[in-house]
Amino acid sequence: MLTPFIGGNWKMNTDRASAARLARDVAAALPEGNVADVAVFPPFPYLIPVSEVVASPEGSARMMLGAQDCYHEASGAFTGEVSVGMLRDVGVGAVLVGHSERRHVIGEDDALVNLKARAVLDAGLVCVLCVGETLEQRHAGQADEINAAQVRAGLRGVTGPQTRRLVVAYEPVWAIGTGASATPQDAGAAHASIRSVLGGLFGPGPASGIRVIYGGSVSAANARDMLGQPDVDGALVGGASLRAKEFAGIVAVAGEIGRARAAAGPGATARPACTQESPLPKKA
Repeated sequence: MLTPFIGGNWKMNTDRASAARLARDVAAALPEGNVADVAVFPPFPYLIPVSEVVASPEGSARMMLGAQDCYHEASGAFTGEVSVGMLRDVGVGAVLVGHSERRHVIGEDDALVNLKARAVLDAGLVCVLCVGETLEQRHAGQADEINAAQVRAGLRGVTGPQTRRLVVAYEPVWAIGTGASATPQDAGAAHASIRSVLGGLFGPGPASGIRVIYGGSVSAANARDMLGQPDVDGALVGGASLRAKEFAGIVAVAGEIGRARAAAGPGATARPACTQESPLPKKA
């Protein structure tokens, strides 16, 4: 079965000391025998102090370092940008691309998101491609259409083998940072629709091995209901990831659900079982 993926997006929060402290607190709070892949995504200036925690014995419980964004060019006169190679050099293993705040606040379009996704995957890192509809699009009945278009555009030129390092995060734009959340049933339906699109792009086998995670105001209060949906393979956590114990609680819920699905066997879920190993690097 798929290994759950839980990401903590710290956005533009923390300072150098509190970022390192939060990373240590998360590592200490992760449940014993954790079976989920855990990634933390601090702001760019604090990648190095957090990487030191992630690489230390205290951070060795399958926690990896993530970056919130990147630029697609390897080097050059791109003032203010950070390349994938630079990120990899400081220990980054996963990168968010196309987050709704990059799309709707910064103004990134599908073409740029695609260039970034391909750069991340070409570099051998885990790409977390974010897709999702606005409230207006949802009210207009366009949610599945918008999500499908963003998935297809974001993954244009991506090959089947690269999907081993692909995670798709469904984040309804209207539920990010608002305290609102899609119902578990709505989230499950959106995930199933996205997985169908992935199947059309890569075939049912590879598509069944791509984790589709939910990212819309995930908290300890709604994690079990959200992660319990058959096509939800984890979560991209925002505000709750700044509270180590709550974030670790979400990781624990993901692990419990993952173990239960594995024990129940392939007939327990609506999609084919996947025995693919986690693409995240394992700690020595």
